[in-house]
Amino acid sequence: MYRLTLIVVYCFSLCLLNGTGDAADQPNVVIVITDDQGYGDLSCHGNPILKTPEIDKLYADAIRLKDYHVAPTCSPTRCAFLTGHWTNRTGVWHTIMGRSMLREDEVTMGQVFKDAGYATGMFGKWHLGDNYPYRPEDRGFTEVMRHGGGGVGQTPDYWDNAYFDGSYWHNGTPEPVKGFCTDVFFDYAKQFIKAQKEADKPFLAYIATNAPHGPMHSPEEFSKPYQDQNVGLANFYGMIANIDKNVGDLRAFLDEQGLTEDTIFIFTTDNGSSSGDKVFNAGMRGKKGSEYDGGHRVPLFLHWPAGGMTGGRDVEPITAYVDVLPTLIDLCKVAPPAGVKFDGTSIAALLKGNASDWPDRILVTDSQRVKDPIKWKSSAVMTSQYRLNNRTELYDIKADPGQENNIAGDHPDVVKRLTEFYNAWWAELEPTFANSTHIYLGHPADNPARLTSHDWITTKSTPWNQSHIRRALNGDGNTGFWNVNVVEAGEYEIRLRRWPEESNAAIDARLRPGDPVPGVDAYRTAPGKDIHPTKVSIKIGDVSATKPVEAGAQEVAFDLKLPAGETQMSAVFESKDGEVHGAYYAYVTKK
Repeated sequence: MYRLTLIVVYCFSLCLLNGTGDAADQPNVVIVITDDQGYGDLSCHGNPILKTPEIDKLYADAIRLKDYHVAPTCSPTRCAFLTGHWTNRTGVWHTIMGRSMLREDEVTMGQVFKDAGYATGMFGKWHLGDNYPYRPEDRGFTEVMRHGGGGVGQTPDYWDNAYFDGSYWHNGTPEPVKGFCTDVFFDYAKQFIKAQKEADKPFLAYIATNAPHGPMHSPEEFSKPYQDQNVGLANFYGMIANIDKNVGDLRAFLDEQGLTEDTIFIFTTDNGSSSGDKVFNAGMRGKKGSEYDGGHRVPLFLHWPAGGMTGGRDVEPITAYVDVLPTLIDLCKVAPPAGVKFDGTSIAALLKGNASDWPDRILVTDSQRVKDPIKWKSSAVMTSQYRLNNRTELYDIKADPGQENNIAGDHPDVVKRLTEFYNAWWAELEPTFANSTHIYLGHPADNPARLTSHDWITTKSTPWNQSHIRRALNGDGNTGFWNVNVVEAGEYEIRLRRWPEESNAAIDARLRPGDPVPGVDAYRTAPGKDIHPTKVSIKIGDVSATKPVEAGAQEVAFDLKLPAGETQMSAVFESKDGEVHGAYYAYVTKK
């Protein structure tokens, strides 16, 4: 039996175990993680079209993980990156349908560093839950500036956001901004960093850009050099060029503030390329969503002058996202969370170049994207030399990086070893799959709670972006229920809406298309289809009610007495001819 959990034992002084050590011994941490940018979407990795000069400079002087793996999609990567636990252990194996909310018993990087006395900032894309207790401000981050859902313009995001200007949630409150989304998130991060320097406080800044995730919008000055590509790719590359400039500006800012020497600076991405693979994929097979290396092998560059982590050196052994938190705990000399056993391990010795006897590790990643995980679905069981994909395909990644030659029949011993590991891995995790996440209703930290169709639990899909709301998607595949936890029994007001509060639109309104932005059509440019329901029904556990819908009403409100406990909540509008639409937005207030 292989060990499924790698436990790192840390020896700390008494002061460390009680909280933090001497601040001078604890480096700052800045993490930049981008969205849908693959290993090949960098000029330092050989891309023949895209230019990333600032990230190239970082690459030239950083420690580089050459065989670093994440999940093939975004929420699953983020949960493992922030907790050190396998994606499927945390409850996050999809990006929608209630399967993107990080279970509340998971301890995040933000909480670990906050408990160690760090100021903790989160900027950009969270995508691990938009309600209590799943938001970044509930998980240890003391300063938060983020969009809603998995991207700008998705259903939980502020209405009609489209990469430029708009509003984002600043410490829980929508705040209007000017400028391109990536610029905004980096600017807020710099303000946070400067404030911590002035306060003489160590900090962790987690900058998670939604770019270059689609829809493909870029400031025109950055997409212009790539106009000979199609509009999507030109703007995809433009977003990366903009990220590159922001990385350079941020590193210059750290220099100006005198912070570079003792700041661990990490650049990485969350999955394989969504758009650049046909141009250049570094010889790999697959892209975002794939179980092959092109879906989950991504860059990670780490630079820390005071720690001797400079000079442009490659780390060859296989590593993964579950290693990041244990490694940062080790490097920063902070106390690990009590009672937590990481699935990853500290790779500090690899980073320092003094790992004398590194083990031949086995790691697993998969792409589930379903309501409930399926064994062997889109799976990769990996060592530094081999990849076992989908149980039956074995590749020698050293000899065959493009994963073209299935050698499973030639190496039954390797297949057996990796299969046994996976079977034991799955058997350990499978009992946790039924531990559903629930949106809290009536909690003082989130009252009223704003629920959206992004988190409906369905068996197929759900209206996860604002063009879906505008087009009034419905039917069995686009209607579902929320898992909720009524925190306290009592009187609740539930307001059901077709359009969100900030739209000020009536349930039966037909909305004009929103203004365009550079690049492809924005979600908001879809015309807002009118619907004409005559009644709306709600069901929360055993409590149900129905009311008429008046013409021109923006919402229908119910006052209901709810018992405490975990249950399901659903709400639907129904027209005279029997057409049904889910209530895409619901606002629940404990009185």
